[in-house]
Order: sequence, then structure tokens, then C-alpha cells
Amino acid sequence: MIAEIICVGTELLMGQIVNTNAQFMAEKLAPLGVDLYRQQVVGDNPQRLTEAVLTALDRSDVVLFSGGLGPTEDDLTKETVAAALGLELVLYPEEWDRIVERFKGFGRKPAPNNKKQAMFPATCCTILPNPRGTAPGCLMEKDGKAAILMPGPPRELRPMFTDYVMPYLEQRSGHRLYTHMLRIFGKGESDVEYELKDLIDGQTNPTLATYCETGEVKLRITAQAKTDAEGEALLSPIVAEVERRFGDVVYSENDEELAAVCHRLLIEQKATLSCAESCTGGLLSSAFIDLGGSSAYFVEGDVTYANEAKMGSLGVKAETLEKYTAVSRECAQEMAAGMRRKAGTDYALATTGYAGPDGEQVGLVYVSLASRDGVQVKELHLTGERSRIRRLAVLHALDLLRRKLCAK
Repeated sequence: MIAEIICVGTELLMGQIVNTNAQFMAEKLAPLGVDLYRQQVVGDNPQRLTEAVLTALDRSDVVLFSGGLGPTEDDLTKETVAAALGLELVLYPEEWDRIVERFKGFGRKPAPNNKKQAMFPATCCTILPNPRGTAPGCLMEKDGKAAILMPGPPRELRPMFTDYVMPYLEQRSGHRLYTHMLRIFGKGESDVEYELKDLIDGQTNPTLATYCETGEVKLRITAQAKTDAEGEALLSPIVAEVERRFGDVVYSENDEELAAVCHRLLIEQKATLSCAESCTGGLLSSAFIDLGGSSAYFVEGDVTYANEAKMGSLGVKAETLEKYTAVSRECAQEMAAGMRRKAGTDYALATTGYAGPDGEQVGLVYVSLASRDGVQVKELHLTGERSRIRRLAVLHALDLLRRKLCAK
């Protein structure tokens, strides 16, 4: 089954909104055994949208649309797709009643133009409920083709896609792809690919593919199967072989990020954490606080950018800063130890370094971890622009913590 994605909205073309819907849908289609060959973005123009719809329906079995289901004149998706399929829109009274009730919940009355959101083809149409917005989606099917229309806001599209579109596509495709997404920290993409070349070239089911992200590598292992048990039986030996070759640089089998792995382990071990940051400026603390439930273990985070803050807040010695500078193994060690002592936590992470863009030692970073066993310090020589160096420093700090927690 061949699918195509069309995201509608001039704001997407102009870069005013990032097109996260296409990425979300594309990631979900592969495990369903659906081949995605094309994506496109079309502005709110009737002629160009019509051309895009007709072309997509001609070359694909299923076309997925996001956006253009609102009440205004430039919301044209539903009308355009229906016309392309030769379907006439009529008012669905029950959908209009739902929209009216939705507005009552806002303490408002719908405008007359909201009524267009309750208009759908009289035949060949299935309504997709939208409890998070006023625009229902719909599925139009005719002559073996399917057009699936969803609202543009991601908070509305994602649950609609998960709850209604995915079951439909799975049933229609007749088979599934099963995937393990391994995450690797500590090896580059070229090294990973080279060391797995025999598996990558020698496997047809499952297949292996590498993807590079900032500072880490994702390895996707995919198998086509009819049942969960069959899929897992195909995947498990390959996953085990990758882990045998790479050891603990493989930190997740299910696409779990480094921060999430540390988050889970801290909760499981009932351990507490604090962070002292200089060059990362709060990014490390945010990596934990962004995750729901982090209050179970995260106690305190300090951004001690100036030397005075390092001394006053963390107890870094003046003579340490004078002799070794703030970017040194000795300073990182005292930052982590001081943070752990101040917050009273089981673990404390610290970062200090030169993130750039100026200076002769840009990329020199120290990350440290204090625990009851003492303080570990790792010296890093990172490359790239300022934001990349800071991001990599966070990842190395997280990996230091992960390895410590896994050793328990």
C-alpha cells in the first residue's frame, strides 16, 4: 500500500510553523507496512491544492492530509478533496450539535461559518472524532482510493491519527512491520555501519539502517511479520548480536532517550539527583525536569556561571580557580562534590567548559559525577558551534550518570 502526505497551509510554506505533523505521520506509517514515497506542503490556494490532490490520488492508494479544516474561507482541504472524488458535501446535524456543545464549554457560541466544519460527503465518508478541537476529521473512500483528513494542530492530529487512522491502515495493509530502535552513545555512525556491515548487507528480513543524531546514533532493525511473536522472533537475535558487539554503548532497545533512561533508573533505585552547571546553563537540569515524574528524584539545579557563584554556591575554592581556572578537572570535581553536599542528594552532576564561539580552547569541557563512591570527571574535546557543544556536554553528563546507575 502506497501512501502520500499532504500538509496544507501557507504558514507552513513560509516557515512560520514547523511541519511536525509530517514527521509524526511518517514515523508511524513504516511499522504499519505502509510505503511512503512522497510528502508535500501546499499553501491555501484552490488551484494548486486541487492539482496536488488529483496527482496524489492518482499515484497513491492512501493520501493523508493535515490542516485546512477550519471555518474560514482559506480552509479548503475538505471541499477540494471531496470535489476531486466527485462527492457532494452536506450538513451532518449531529456533528453540528457536537460543535455547538464544544463552544458551550468555552462559554461561547459558534459563528455561522463554523457550520462548514460539520459538512461532509453524504456517502463514502467516515467521521473521525476530535475531542480536542472543533474540527472533526474524516475518511473518504472511493474507487479503491482513500483520503484521510485531519486537523492541523498537532495536539488534535496526533491522537486522531493514533486512535482512528492507525487501526484503519493496519487493517487495510494486511501486514505489519515490527521494529526495534536501538540508541547508541559512544560510537560514530560510520563506525557503527562499518562494524555491522555484514548484518546490514546480509539481511533482508529483518533489515538494519543507521541514523545519525547529535552526538549519537540510532539503529533501526525492522522485520515484516504477521504476528507479534513472529516479529519478535526475527528481531531478538539481531538485537542480541548488536549488543554483543557494542556492549554498553547501546543504551536503549526501544528508542528511549538518554535522559529518559536515567529518569527511569533513578526512580527504580529511589535515588536523588542535583545538578551544577556552568557552560550548559540549565540544559542539563531541563533534560530531567522536562520529564513527568522527575520530582521523585530531582532536588536542585544551580547555574553557577561566574566564579563568584561557583565559590559562593558550591564551595569551589578560590585557590582552585586561581591555579587551574574554572574550566578544569579540579573545578569540575569541586562543583559536583559541592552540589551533592549542598543538596544532600545521592548523585550530583556538574558541567564546566568553553562553549565558544571565541577562544583558543573552544570545545574543552569537563563533566563530573559525585556519589558516595567519590567524584568521576571526564575531559571532553568537542567540536561544532556553541549550541552543539552545549548539547554534547549534556549527553556526556547523562551517559556518565547512566553508566553509574547501570553498575548498581
